[in-house]
Order: sequence, then structure tokens, then C-alpha cells
Amino acid sequence: MAVPTFVDRVTLHVSAGRGGHGVASVHREKFKPLGGPDGGNGGPGGSVILRVEPDVTTLVDYHHSPHRKAEHGGHGAGAHKNGGHGADLVLAVPSGTVVSLKGGEPVADLVGPGTELVIAEGGRGGLGNAALASSKRKAPGFALLGEPGDEVEVVLELKVVADIGLVGFPSAGKSSLIASISRARPKIADYPFTTLVPNLGVVTAGETTFTVADVPGLIEGASDGRGLGHDFLRHVERCAALVHVLDTATMEPGRNPLDDLDIIERELSRYGGLDDRPRLVALNKVDVPDGRDISDMVVDDLRARGLRVFPISAASGEGTRALTFAMAEIVLAAREEKAEEVATRIVLRPPSADGTGDFTVTETPEGWRVRGTKPERWVRQTDFSNDEAVGFLADRLDRLGIEKKLAGLGAVEGDTVLIGHPDNAVVFDFKPGLDAGAENLARRGEDTRMREERAAVGRRRAIQENMPDRSETETRADVARRLDKPEVYGPVSYEIGSDEDPDWAQDDPGAED
Repeated sequence: MAVPTFVDRVTLHVSAGRGGHGVASVHREKFKPLGGPDGGNGGPGGSVILRVEPDVTTLVDYHHSPHRKAEHGGHGAGAHKNGGHGADLVLAVPSGTVVSLKGGEPVADLVGPGTELVIAEGGRGGLGNAALASSKRKAPGFALLGEPGDEVEVVLELKVVADIGLVGFPSAGKSSLIASISRARPKIADYPFTTLVPNLGVVTAGETTFTVADVPGLIEGASDGRGLGHDFLRHVERCAALVHVLDTATMEPGRNPLDDLDIIERELSRYGGLDDRPRLVALNKVDVPDGRDISDMVVDDLRARGLRVFPISAASGEGTRALTFAMAEIVLAAREEKAEEVATRIVLRPPSADGTGDFTVTETPEGWRVRGTKPERWVRQTDFSNDEAVGFLADRLDRLGIEKKLAGLGAVEGDTVLIGHPDNAVVFDFKPGLDAGAENLARRGEDTRMREERAAVGRRRAIQENMPDRSETETRADVARRLDKPEVYGPVSYEIGSDEDPDWAQDDPGAED
């Protein structure tokens, strides 16, 4: 089986790198029992980038290897060590590559060296517990997971970027012409469809340098897929002008240059998008006696149509110099009208899941379905094996307003809630934060061990409040002992005979009433 050397259409499967996971870690050092959280963040995954390189002329590399993956991001570590960034995967494509989705939706047209398209963006790295710490959540016992990178299937289609396109019937002499006016050396033989792939040649006319594309021969019905024209007509879409190469010495019965021109123009018109391109006509093979006679017979009719006609011989070079200068004139005019190309960087960002960037809630037979960029991203970041992480997710969804929205639509406790695309949704049981009208005193996901209302904090406050009432000989420890065991240590001062007097016995028979 022959190995193709020129490929102008491929289906490419690309996968960006996954973001690294954050880590939950606590700083540990001698004499520092409460070092605090020090878990680092995960690194972002690498993106897949298409970049136009001037020395690449075909998509054959992606024909052989259509699956490409970028590098994953590194995981975080303790001591505030963040994970490494995944390396971007840069794929070189030729200038003139059109990128479209599998369904046919166009994405970008890459023209000009250096133009880039981020076709698949790497996943975000997850936050470590150091980044999640706050005044209310001082020691998070969880971290966020890294997000998966984009996975995209795209179609790359090459449309050759050339200034002049040579069109005509098979064996009209297009390959011979491009070999005569440039240093290109295409295959030349005396049978139809010798040219199987587009050939490019660089031509210099005076001080103007331009490129000429020789596409495979066209026949009647090429726009419908007959012959090779259906596959290669796109290579003349970017040309500033078209040159009709007409065979004046064909041996096929019933053919003549005027009919050949009409057939080719009809196919170009049916293909579409080429009616506004200037035309030149090259009557080839005038070195053959019959060819010169036929050229003399049709040249006036062609000029009467408003066409510039050049009798030439690709074999001997006759008339080719005048033809190349006419090409250069058209190319210069087109370049003056066209703005200067600047390399651009395009980032492909998929639309929001709900089209608004917030969220939507809809009732389905499966349950209440929540769609939105934020809630779906938060679900992907959650480690569902960690109860504290699940509580943190519930807090985030509540603050976004999802819980209120569900309650307003009539959801009751125990209803099924699905977050995400139907193919990979995460299922929850609806449990509102407000129960029987009473406020939920502790926010879900918070570390109650670090709350200011804990017993140790209250004891220190009580000791501090009683410090001004202590005697001169009492220390802070004495105040603490008195508060802990008042029945043993008693009050600091009291009135003799009062109820606080430990020496006064209320049941003494001699005591006064």
C-alpha cells in the first residue's frame, strides 16, 4: 500500500492535560504543634496549540498519528509546594489550514506564520488546603481536585496559500508551465491525471516574487466529485487570480479551447466563491503547428470576452515571460488592497453549559437538573470521599443561589438533584440548609474545632473577666482554680455572716433569726 506524502484533510483527536490535585497538609515542626495548613496547589495541565509554521506544507504527520495528548499538571505537596505546569503540546500546521469541528462548524482559519490556535485548553489545578484557609476555616482538612483538560475532535483541512492558480483539463500542460516558470519539478507525463497533488512553484518577475499553484486537472462534473477536482478545487480558493491553461493541440475529438474554457468556468461557478477572481488565459502548445493555428483562430474570440490572452509554449518557453509579468501585475494589485497579515493567537473557549455563565435549574423525569459553568466545575473539583470537601461544595452551591432556586421551584427534601451533562451528571439528594424555620448554626464544611465559641475560649474569657476582682495575693492560676471548683476555693471576698461566708453555719442552733 502506497504511503501518502501529501495529505490535505485529516481528523485530529486532541486531549489537553489534566490539572494536578491540591494537597491537604499540616505544617509539622518541633515546638510548633499548631503550624497551620501548608498544602500546595496542583499545577495546570498543558494545552494543545496549533501553530502555523512556514516550513510545513502538508498534514501527513497527523494522518499517521491522529491522536495527540498534552502533559498533565503536577500534584501539590506539603510546605507550600505547588505542582509543576504541564507542558503545552504545539502542533505545527501549514499556512492555510482551516479548523472545524467534527459536525462541520468552522472554528478558525490559520493563515500567516506564527498564527496560533489553542484548540484544547489544559485543566485547572486544584487548590491546596493552604489556599482554602480563611478566618472561619482555619485548618481545612481537604483540598480540591484538578480539572480534566478539554478533549476535542477536529477536522483540519488545508487550502494552499498561493497567489496564482493554474486550472485546466488534464494534460493541458499546467505542470509543464509551472516547471518552465519556476524551479518546481512536478511529475510530467503524456497521460491524464499525472498530477495527483497540488504543486507550488515560486516565480520571480522583475522585482515581484509570488507563488503559483498547479492543481490536478479538472473535468466536467468536477464540482460534483468527478475526477480529482472535487478534492482539490479548494486549493484555488485563496488565489488572487486564476490562469486558464488551454490545450490547443489536444488529440481528443470534439474538444476545442473555447469549449474547454466554458466547461471549466461552469465548474468553478458551481463550486462557488471564485467569480470575483481576475482571469488570464494561456493558450499552450503553440510550438505544435496545429496548436498555433488553433490559437490564432480563437484568440480574438477570447479577447472579445474581455480576457487577457497569452499564446505560450511551456516546452520552449515562448510567451511565458509576458505571462509571468501579467501575473505579477495582478498579484501586486491584490497585495496593495490586502491589509498586512499579523500573527494572531486564538483561544477556543467552549460556550457556557447554560449560555449565561451562571446556572439554570430545570425539572426533568430523572429529577432537578442543574447546568452551569460554576457548579459543574465545582463538582469536578470535589473529592467525594472527604465529608468536609462535600460540605464545602454544599456551601458554594448554596452561596451561588442554587438551593434557594430549587426551593422556589418547589423542590422538597429528598428530591433528586443532578448537576452536569446527562452523560456524566453527579446525583444528590436535596437537603435544604434551613430546617423547620430554624437557622443552621454551623455552616456546612466549616471546621468546628477552630470556632471561637469552643469551651477553651469561653474559659479564658471568664478568667479574664474575674481578674480585676482577685486579691493582691492571688495569681491567674488561683482565679482559674476558683472558677473551676468554687465549692472548694470559695469567693475572693465576702461579708461576714452572709450566705457566701463559708464559716457561717446556717443550721447553727445559736444563730440569730
